[in-house]
Amino acid sequence: MADFIDTYSDVIVQIATPFGTGTGFYVKEWDVIVTNHHVVEGVRRAVIDGKRFAKQLATVQYIDPKYDLAFLSAPATSTELPAIVLGVDVPVREHDAITAIGHPFGLKFSVKKGIISNAREVMNGIPYLHIDAALNPGNSGGPLVDREGRVLGVNTFILHNGDNMGFSLPVKFLYEALQAFRASNSTNVCRCPACLNVVHEKTVEGNFCSHCGQRIQLPATVEEYQPAGTPRLVENIIQRSGYDVELSRSGPNAWEMMRGSAKIRLNYHEPSGIIYAEALLCQLPQQNIKPLYEYLMRENYHLQWLTLSVHEQNIFLSLLVFEHYLTEDNGAAALQLLLEKADYYDNLLVEQYGATWSEGE
Repeated sequence: MADFIDTYSDVIVQIATPFGTGTGFYVKEWDVIVTNHHVVEGVRRAVIDGKRFAKQLATVQYIDPKYDLAFLSAPATSTELPAIVLGVDVPVREHDAITAIGHPFGLKFSVKKGIISNAREVMNGIPYLHIDAALNPGNSGGPLVDREGRVLGVNTFILHNGDNMGFSLPVKFLYEALQAFRASNSTNVCRCPACLNVVHEKTVEGNFCSHCGQRIQLPATVEEYQPAGTPRLVENIIQRSGYDVELSRSGPNAWEMMRGSAKIRLNYHEPSGIIYAEALLCQLPQQNIKPLYEYLMRENYHLQWLTLSVHEQNIFLSLLVFEHYLTEDNGAAALQLLLEKADYYDNLLVEQYGATWSEGE
């Protein structure tokens, strides 16, 4: 099992849009990232991130609302990624061991073992694989894999309040979609949810399927996301700080930026009207902690807008602003200070006070 887990850790993709987050996986033979349609619904491009490639934007090339499938353009370094096998001809039976792989709750990589509870659970006319592996928000679009490392399905949804009741679209539907996508010879494709024919920019008739007249929308015609209110103000501030706003988005009202070795996460909590940004700088050393604490307290006395704090082993630099007091000018100044100080403090605390780098940061 370890061999295929190592392979999948290289091809699993974390996906973020302004509306949510999810999982995808790169299929080398077809040179696309596979995910669920609901993960990228409403956007032309999504932010992708992976173990073997840097965070970047990927274009939505194919959508299939009926089977909840979507394909994204390959990462820039896709030639360096390993191949995985689609188990199209693999027989699937109840009690077969499976592994669900993904990014639940924004975690970087998660593996859940289980079995197939029902090999044909028909819902909305589609025969899903019913599995008992625990799926959580963020798992959507990830692969369901057998004990040989072959893809059996695409993890698609769970039943709320169900006890580990997850459902995966069988790989045969994915394979059929990949074949139809390649045959279209286009990267702007929609599968009609009514007649299931593939439509692209050369065959669409206005906003309607040329085969049955069903209203459809090609990926490239999706209206660009335009934030309003406080999120728009926050994105103006991020742009003024020199960052690509679209690439900085990491979920609903959430953004991420790097400055040197520091990662800054920024969130807007709409109900409370709070804009909160923080950088996890490093972790406390095991020895000689007192000088570090004294330094943090002295710095806090002089800092404007920012706060240095410690939670358990972690040392944070944070910024909190109420939206009623936020303007583009003071927000840009505060964010710029946070970016500069985060990159400054993490190195200083490690080099001069013996702090240790945080894993994964």
